Amino acid sequence: MEKQLVGYITTGYPDKDFTIDLALSMGESGVDSLELGIPFSDPVADGPVIEAANYVALENGFRFKDVMDVSRAVAPRVDTLWMGYFNPFYQFGMEKVLREANDLGVSGLIVPDLPHEEAVLYADAFAQHRISNIAFVAPTDTDARVKTVVSAAQKFIYLVAYAGITGAGKSEDLGEVVASIRRHTQTPVYVGFGVNEETAKAKAEGVDGVIVGSAFINVLLREDLSLSEKINHCSRIAKTIKERINE
Repeated sequence: MEKQLVGYITTGYPDKDFTIDLALSMGESGVDSLELGIPFSDPVADGPVIEAANYVALENGFRFKDVMDVSRAVAPRVDTLWMGYFNPFYQFGMEKVLREANDLGVSGLIVPDLPHEEAVLYADAFAQHRISNIAFVAPTDTDARVKTVVSAAQKFIYLVAYAGITGAGKSEDLGEVVASIRRHTQTPVYVGFGVNEETAKAKAEGVDGVIVGSAFINVLLREDLSLSEKINHCSRIAKTIKERINE
């Protein structure tokens, strides 16, 4: 089975039209699923790289409508998920978020600060609108905790490579937690945090895919590249990672 590549980009950085062009190019270059990040002023699970992109997008006037406009252009061609913190979703209204996502062809939501115990309160709404709520598992979770979290997991499980923030370079032995997940579900396991061109092959060992964010955002933050060069560079990274995780 071919291992999957999920790519994260910050919606609206530096603007909506660029996000659409970048997303479509990445989809043509090996990205199987695309996380459209919804900028938030306090992205607690993200490191300084993604936080910087969030800040610029917000300064440039990002509104929730922008992620819907981008999804309208991208979702018919690339499997699309919305990655965002709970507050913006809550302010917009979860029922409305899920309805809009379904209408636009978005397949799932990734909400890193929505604990499993609170997420279950919205399980019926997710099911009604046929949107997957991506479950998170950390290497520090007990087997009992893993069983609880993954029991109804859909689409894929987001395995955090270590306890910390995105973009850091440290890692932990994931063999035990992967084995725990496999005991309780057949849902694919994708590993995220710290995945780039150099680490992707090793990170993909024993799992079904990788999730890459900071490696792309690092390129977008470079001031020495034109917008077209940024798109070309991110697309090259996507192609390389997709090849390496399937070698």
